[in-house]
Amino acid sequence: MTADTILASLSLSAPEIFLAVGAMVLLMIGVFSGARAAPTVTWLAILLFVVTAIWIVWVPAEGLAYGGAFRTDGFSRFMKVLALIGSGVALYMSSGLAKAEKIDKFEYPVLVVLATLGMMLMISANDLISLYMSLELQSLALYVVAAMNRESARSTEAGLKYFVLGALSSGLMLYGMSLVYGFTGHTGFVQIAEILAGETRSLGLVFGLVFVLAGVAFKISAVPFHMWTPDVYEGAPTPVTAFLAGAPKIAAMSIFVRVVIDAFQPISADWQQIVVFMSIASMVLGSFAAIGQTNIKRLMAYSSIGHMGYALVGLAAGSQEGISGVVLYMTIYLVMTLGAFAIILSMRNKDGEALERVDDLAGLSSTNPMMATVLTALMFSLAGIPPLAGFFAKYFVFVAAIKAGLYVLSVVGVLASVVGAYYYLRVVKLMWFDAPTREFARVPGSLAIVFGLSGVFVIGYVLFGGFIGTAAEAAAAALF
Repeated sequence: MTADTILASLSLSAPEIFLAVGAMVLLMIGVFSGARAAPTVTWLAILLFVVTAIWIVWVPAEGLAYGGAFRTDGFSRFMKVLALIGSGVALYMSSGLAKAEKIDKFEYPVLVVLATLGMMLMISANDLISLYMSLELQSLALYVVAAMNRESARSTEAGLKYFVLGALSSGLMLYGMSLVYGFTGHTGFVQIAEILAGETRSLGLVFGLVFVLAGVAFKISAVPFHMWTPDVYEGAPTPVTAFLAGAPKIAAMSIFVRVVIDAFQPISADWQQIVVFMSIASMVLGSFAAIGQTNIKRLMAYSSIGHMGYALVGLAAGSQEGISGVVLYMTIYLVMTLGAFAIILSMRNKDGEALERVDDLAGLSSTNPMMATVLTALMFSLAGIPPLAGFFAKYFVFVAAIKAGLYVLSVVGVLASVVGAYYYLRVVKLMWFDAPTREFARVPGSLAIVFGLSGVFVIGYVLFGGFIGTAAEAAAAALF
């Protein structure tokens, strides 16, 4: 690489470099300031996310960097901004509850920044090696934050389970990458696609594809690689769960899209079968397994599994319209999830103790009508009831699947939505028709702002959804 190409590469990856340097600076601030630095580092980390997001939007860059291993385009910019929003809001929600959740350590925001850096590198990965390195950067930070509350056996168990299963998935992915390299002679997505377009694919390559997709599916908690999700969601501190449910899913779905569209598009018939199976299994399990849940965080875990299945419906279509549906779905999913977790974080009794049972929401309409109204809107939106945002998310991925001839997948998705509506409506019934069993403590202002804005988004989506839809279409068009 010449000096000019190195400078061009550094320019294209400037937001990531800024985030990496910012993480090191925050680490130094925390180390030299001691335990009292946690709030300062948290707010500086949020500022870092805001500046990086503004940089990506106002200084758009497109091209390949580092010998083709890193790619920035309209798709990557859109998804990076989403990931930054997810991480920033999750940190903002935790700012007033860090002490109560025993995560008031300066290492927590630093790890969130490093995980977000891994996500951004993942979204721009254009090579199997860069994909793996960025995935591990994200994962190692997430394993630690899941076990951040060392005084809690549940939190430690969650981190350990996440680490063991995550290491297994990384091993599967690395084995798959070695098979793909062995049968194509390349690790770059563009070169792999060129080889596959010019010759008949071999059985060994398909095995490699299966293992690579299995590793990515673990990160989005798609069935059958979902087993970690309910336990980690329940065991991890709730602010950490809110983080895990949002930004990492955006990054993992982004790389799922990029791998199959950029690298394996010539053998779409092979990967489409895998994606259709994962989609159906995730939608069905997410709908039925959530019905019997009594813990609200486990319920949201199965809800997340189901929603990843719905997003995969658009990916299975393999078309530009389908990818546009995926981008739109992940945008709306992020807002709904952050709003729901803002309310879950608000579920505290007068002593400040966190409440996690679904039944604790009984009679919320009489004790806190505003929170009950917003949560009702979010539950209806998660269920896909019109005219809320969640309905449009599902509508566009199903339309893309129908146009691609995936009628069985679409029918199963609609039926799973009907089943899934049961456990969302059960929450609504508890809030509005059951007698209150307890009264929550006063809601912190940061949480009220987050769930208030998310409620406005899902209710008013019909008024401004066109702008978001246009942006999603532009992002998808960058891949075709």
